[in-house]
Amino acid sequence: MLTLALDTATGVCTVGLVRDGQILAEYSVSNGLTHSEGLMPQLDQMFARTGIKKEETDRIAVSIGPGSFTGLRIGLAAAEAMAYAWHCGICGVNTLEAMAYNIPVEGVTLAPVLDAQKGNFYTAFYAWKGGELQTLQPVEMVDADALLQQLQSFGTPVMLMGECHKLKQRVLPAGISVAPDPLRLPKASSVALAAEKMDALEGEEVFSLRPYYIRKSEAEELWDKRHPEEKKG
Repeated sequence: MLTLALDTATGVCTVGLVRDGQILAEYSVSNGLTHSEGLMPQLDQMFARTGIKKEETDRIAVSIGPGSFTGLRIGLAAAEAMAYAWHCGICGVNTLEAMAYNIPVEGVTLAPVLDAQKGNFYTAFYAWKGGELQTLQPVEMVDADALLQQLQSFGTPVMLMGECHKLKQRVLPAGISVAPDPLRLPKASSVALAAEKMDALEGEEVFSLRPYYIRKSEAEELWDKRHPEEKKG
C-alpha cells in the first residue's frame, strides 16, 4: 500500500511517500515559506524525483492537529481534494502522536509539545512497549509550569520533542532531555506510519475530517467577546 503523508501543523512543511512501512521519500522545508506557497511544489517535486505517479497513491495520511490553525486548514484541504480527485482513502492523524513515531525506542517517555501561544503548550505523553505505541496521557493544553511538573511525574527518562525551544530556555529537571533536532520536529513519514493501522475514509466521506484544535482561534475568541449575546444563544 502506497501512502502519501503530509504535515503542516507547525512551521515545518513536510511530505513523504511510504509503501508498506518502507520510507520511499521525504521532503521537509522550514525556511519561512507559507504552507500555501510551498506544499504543492514540494509534492510535485517529490513525485517527479521518485518517478511515482500521483494516481498510484492508495491513501493519504494527514496531520489534523493540534497545531497552527491556518497550517492545519491548508494541509487538510489539500489532502481532501487530492483524495477525492485520485479516488483514494484518507486518514487523519493526531499531530503529537505522529511525532512519537520519530523515536520508536522503549525505556523512555516521549513528550511532544506544540506552542499554543500565550504561555501555553499542547502536549501528550507516549511510550513504546513491545513495538506498540502506548498513550500515557492524552492531549491537553497546559502552561509551562504545569507541564514541567508533569514531566517530573514519570519514573523513566523523559524526552521533549516538538516546539520546545521556550522550555529549553529554562533549567530542565534531572531526567528530562530534548530530542536531537532531526528527530524533534514533525516528519511526514511518521504521519504515514501512525496511519498504517487506521481505517481510511473514502468517497464523499473524505470531506468529513475536521482539524483537532482544542481551543478556539484568536479570531473566534475576539468574535465571542464582541458578540456575547450570540454566544449565549
